[in-house]
Amino acid sequence: MMKQREVTASDKTQWTCVQAYAAMDTDTADKAASLSETEDGGVPVVCTPSGGAQTVRLELAKDWLDTLTDEELTNAITAAQ
Repeated sequence: MMKQREVTASDKTQWTCVQAYAAMDTDTADKAASLSETEDGGVPVVCTPSGGAQTVRLELAKDWLDTLTDEELTNAITAAQ
């Protein structure tokens, strides 16, 4: 099961964010995720908007699903646009 989060930005755009490689089988995903991890422990996250705006790639902390507030996540998306 791919873990994802949905957040709504201040402009009412709904964003769906998933960690890159999360859709692969567990062993492959774990390996790909650890290979893609940055030196400071960040992981690649892809956020796709409703309404056809451009997808945004973020680098977030490994525990972003559990620790980032919706506001922090939408701020990261806005900063990366």
